[in-house]
Amino acid sequence: MQQAALFSYNKIRQFFTFERVFLLILIIAFILRFWQLDLKLLHHDEAIHSWFSFQLLTKNTWIYDPSYHGPFLYFVTAGMFSALGDSDLVARLLPVLFGFLLIPLVYCIYRLGYIDRNQTLIVGLFIAISPDMIYFSRFLRHDIFMLFFTFLLIVTLFYYFERGQFRYVFIAAIATAGALCCKEEMPALLLIIGSYFLISLWWGRYSLPQRGKRDFIIFTLLVIALCCTLYTGFWGHPETIVGENFGIEAGGVHFDYTTTGWYQAVDHWTEMHNMQRLGGPWFYYLPFDLLYELPIFILAIIGTIQILFSGSGFSLFYRRVRNWITFRQFQISAGDLAAVSTNQLNRAHQTNVKSEEFFRFCLYWMLLTMAFYAYVGEKVPWLIIPQLLPMCFVAVYKLNWQKMALALAGCIFLIVMAWHVAYIPADFNEPIVQVQNSEDMREVIQLMETSDKVIIASKDYWPLPWYFRGDRWDKITLFSSVPEENKLIEKHPGVIILHDTESLPSIEGYDKKTYKLSYWFSYYDNDKRLADYYLHRDGKMGSINIDIFTPNLTG
Repeated sequence: MQQAALFSYNKIRQFFTFERVFLLILIIAFILRFWQLDLKLLHHDEAIHSWFSFQLLTKNTWIYDPSYHGPFLYFVTAGMFSALGDSDLVARLLPVLFGFLLIPLVYCIYRLGYIDRNQTLIVGLFIAISPDMIYFSRFLRHDIFMLFFTFLLIVTLFYYFERGQFRYVFIAAIATAGALCCKEEMPALLLIIGSYFLISLWWGRYSLPQRGKRDFIIFTLLVIALCCTLYTGFWGHPETIVGENFGIEAGGVHFDYTTTGWYQAVDHWTEMHNMQRLGGPWFYYLPFDLLYELPIFILAIIGTIQILFSGSGFSLFYRRVRNWITFRQFQISAGDLAAVSTNQLNRAHQTNVKSEEFFRFCLYWMLLTMAFYAYVGEKVPWLIIPQLLPMCFVAVYKLNWQKMALALAGCIFLIVMAWHVAYIPADFNEPIVQVQNSEDMREVIQLMETSDKVIIASKDYWPLPWYFRGDRWDKITLFSSVPEENKLIEKHPGVIILHDTESLPSIEGYDKKTYKLSYWFSYYDNDKRLADYYLHRDGKMGSINIDIFTPNLTG
């Protein structure tokens, strides 16, 4: 019996090799990201990004506006629309792909020897089933693209310092330019990443190849060339870089610097930071860790403590504190000092120097990224993912069997939460949604599609321009405010849409019904019952509502 059990166990181990398990994680990640990708209506921002991309494709109308971030998303999404047609599903294909490709990059870190097999599998699994990673991979915003390029840059830098090959200069330049062409906070993240490597070079932990200075110059020129090309719309709008009224004369170079894209970006986002248009406390993102990423967060706290107090430092500190409590003196005995030294020597034999350096970088990356987003005045849910990626690595530092068991048990929590936020085809009360278009709008869109004339008299009407893009918008008349009743019905529209706070009590000959246009988690409606909310995920929502008037067919 024991021999049969041992034989079965060995067979299972032989079948579930590292490569097969990692491939299984990739398959799981692929399915979770692509399955029912158009299950929910596009988010408010997704609809705007899709509409701009459609306008770029059909009318070639795009110019940089810092309110809507960089050009990368619009050009690649327009390309997808050109190749596969314009739809909700197609709009989300590239975010899904870029979110999925984060996991193969983890394997690249493993190939360098910075993490072992178990660490690779757990980090890959965390990224594969993380609720935030899944949700924002199925989400047409710039952040998942920027996260991929950021991680690609980090992986490439490690490969460059490890192997010194020139090809990594090109990959790093593409990754850097791609990230800079996504969002305006990327220079701050580059400063975080770059500062670590500069400090490491200064301390002698890394060394540049002989051609390092030349490589840096080529890297910089490539980044500038790629960024200028994209930000000018392939040179259709050079004023984005050089400003309007640019000229070179005998008296020198002159241009209006306030019209450059880089000035507008700094000016706009500094104003948004100071205004705190979408503000929140410095700990705004910590509840997201507790709500959706609890196992990763707990393990990352443990990993942080382990990294900070690795070696003999913590042990020595502990023994001094113990001696102070017992003997009221900080000096330690020769026996204690010998024990600490022996401990240090044992750890030195067991330590992978490359791995230790990589995890120090991950901790630096995580803490400074969290500090940066805690400081920034604009607080929105999708900014959790640049903080979450390094957290996944810190969580697997010194991955023993106890941490492994906690990680695998925690996966149950992650899967349940991922299912809740990504695959329920209904409005749900979660902070992760920010301002999500309500599923009620499907019925409104259907009413509009069956009508020859539609009147919209509301300042809030997105995502309707996306769902009635092109010549489908021709049947819609848009008013900036509610006109007189006779003006609304003079052309006998089949649908009249009014904001509920500016609506009419009734319109003769029409039935009235109120729908949610968009909704969000309302902290103020749930702040008295947070523990109960955490367990049940119910409660009141904030919402923007619209009144829909349709002809009374029975009157």
